[in-house]
Amino acid sequence: MKQNRLVLFSFMMALAFSLFTAPVIGQEQPPAAKSGGLTPMQPKQFPVGVQWVLVSLNGKSVGLNQPTLQLDAQLRMRGFGGCNTFSAVAYPLKNQGLAVGPLALTRKECAKAEMELEKAYLLTLRTTAKWEEREGILILLGQAGELKFDRALF
Repeated sequence: MKQNRLVLFSFMMALAFSLFTAPVIGQEQPPAAKSGGLTPMQPKQFPVGVQWVLVSLNGKSVGLNQPTLQLDAQLRMRGFGGCNTFSAVAYPLKNQGLAVGPLALTRKECAKAEMELEKAYLLTLRTTAKWEEREGILILLGQAGELKFDRALF
């Protein structure tokens, strides 16, 4: 038990160090030398304060109990997994990276299909490494696959 806490503490310290040494998302960088009249691309900001609804998980459409996701300005991630609600700390990193911390989850029991969707969704969310936004669709990519979200209407 003590060893698990030490491993978790070491991970959190390494993550905190990388966050403090990485450039802040959205912070203006010094102008780079122009080559051939082209200007460097500006880093994209992770869309905070937006409620997202899961459209597909690894290319497969999800049913009526669509999982949700929202990241606020204090880097707190909250959402609905298909059965339970969850929260975590998420860190947008440079080059459109994303690190999602351990999840806190309610313990409600639901139908087997809902629980399987939730398990796959949360595993894919927890292992997310990159994000991008294309034409109003948020895409999270990681070791366990791909999540595609649309903006929520509520």
